[in-house]
Amino acid sequence: MWLKAEKTSKSSIAKYQESLLHACPRHIVIDGLFDDIKLDEVMLALKNAGQWQTQKHSYSTLYVDNDQWENTPEDQRFVQRDIWIRETDSPDKIVAQEFLDFLRSDEFLLLLSQIFDVALTDINVSNPNINTNYFRLGAEDFVEQHADDSPGREVCMLLYLNKNWNSNAGGELGFLGNEAEPIKIAPLFNRFVLFDPSSKGSEHWVEQLNSDYSRQYRYNVTSWYWSE
Repeated sequence: MWLKAEKTSKSSIAKYQESLLHACPRHIVIDGLFDDIKLDEVMLALKNAGQWQTQKHSYSTLYVDNDQWENTPEDQRFVQRDIWIRETDSPDKIVAQEFLDFLRSDEFLLLLSQIFDVALTDINVSNPNINTNYFRLGAEDFVEQHADDSPGREVCMLLYLNKNWNSNAGGELGFLGNEAEPIKIAPLFNRFVLFDPSSKGSEHWVEQLNSDYSRQYRYNVTSWYWSE
């Protein structure tokens, strides 16, 4: 329903595995993994402005409130973005919630486990749902360089939902890579990025959006996965 069969065949998985062996950081980019029509339905749900709230993180404290934020030096602020409010009974939001549920399903966990050759599971994750959600960035928002290498976290996933993205708009995902050659990945629609957060060069950030596109949002799904 959600995945394209030709992108999840044994031969395709073997190619993903081979690509991981030579990448710094260990990452792969897969274009067109998901059904485009279903993702279009998801995007319709995400266009509702009332379903978003601002999220802020500092390097020392996650989920900073406004008072804390005002007292946090600018060089210690590393995330300001909007997060989708998951709890909703609105009919047009059902497909967006169904997709988030699929991204933590046994079927999808198995696919990621095969690609990375590690057994991923939510058995020991107290609240799996908080590890998978939609985010959006506007021209005033930012995600500065940081690492996602929490203990036991094996795979980080990003899926971009930006149709007709202008190459001048900014918003590229950046990886430190081998430092001499940072990696930049444009946030194109149905572009899927997986990476090992403990691998060399996996520190990452998002290039700020160009102010000329101040009425535009950059949408993505982010998800984190753990081993047993």
